[in-house]
Amino acid sequence: MTQRRRTRQIAVGDVAVGGDAPVAVQSMTTTKTEDVEETLEQIHRLEEAGCEIIRVAVPRQRDADALGRIRSRMKTPLVADIHFDYRLALSALDNGADCIRLNPGNIGSRERVREVTRAAQSRRVPIRIGVNAGSLEQDILDRYGYPTAEGMVESALRHVRILEDLDFEDIKVSIKASGVPLMVEAYRLLSSKVDYPLHLGVTEAGIPPSGNIKSAIGIGMLLAEGIGDTIRVSLTADPVEEVEAAFDILRALDIRAKGALIVACPSCGRIEVDLFKMVEEAQERFAHIEKPLTISILGCAVNGPGEAREADIGIAGGKNGGLLIRKGEVIGKYAENELVDRLVEAAEALEAG
Repeated sequence: MTQRRRTRQIAVGDVAVGGDAPVAVQSMTTTKTEDVEETLEQIHRLEEAGCEIIRVAVPRQRDADALGRIRSRMKTPLVADIHFDYRLALSALDNGADCIRLNPGNIGSRERVREVTRAAQSRRVPIRIGVNAGSLEQDILDRYGYPTAEGMVESALRHVRILEDLDFEDIKVSIKASGVPLMVEAYRLLSSKVDYPLHLGVTEAGIPPSGNIKSAIGIGMLLAEGIGDTIRVSLTADPVEEVEAAFDILRALDIRAKGALIVACPSCGRIEVDLFKMVEEAQERFAHIEKPLTISILGCAVNGPGEAREADIGIAGGKNGGLLIRKGEVIGKYAENELVDRLVEAAEALEAG
């Protein structure tokens, strides 16, 4: 994998973004932000899943007014999503937002933008510029005829320059599209023109599993090229699924690891245990594991022993049972109905030790 592109580093609350900081995982609530309790319930589930930066929608003044009560009861940094109304950005900053997502060209006059940048600077709060292929400025669409990578980058740079002209450079940028090729091309082009940290995502990716696949390809291609400082998997689903999918992408690329990774064979006629049942049960029972562990569940004697020895702990299946292997050493032979229990016990011992 290509060495990661070095960007400027900013701080979103207590989370460093860019530079040599780890790629951060983000998500966004689906609640009405004014409903403080419902929003916090979702935020706390996201935090438990490992989400590191959480964004909420702020389309109305009552949403901005709720941010203070929300921020005081959450651990992770809070991003306020603002469109068109600079007064909402000012209110969000007053109420403790750790980052503002807005496009400065869409919130009014230069003086209004200046008010926002001054308020953000005084609080050391960054601004994320977010360009989407589906909402480009009309003059750009007129010039290119339809959303293109060049047009998206032109839009992003237009917003960046507005902030730079006001001596504000505490910036990160996203440049999303719902189509993977366009999204990848746009980020590649943008990364060659700015050194601000980039937030990656395939917008409107859709429902799982197709949304996961689109996101894994688009985000994964860019991360493999060293592009990207934060990521969000945008799914039409519970946002906790976004966080799980994001960590799966990072782990698949050996960028970051969290929790148990289960390696299991695709199954064939050689298998003499109920592999599907074992893997499904193990997946549920390993949900509480936080330490990065690779767990192998293989169903036959051809690949099983070798794969299990490469994992932290694993099962090499045989006829009506199998071997339990930890760190390359066989630690027991068990009947099929005992294997998952012994596997979970061994994994918990590794996490504790």
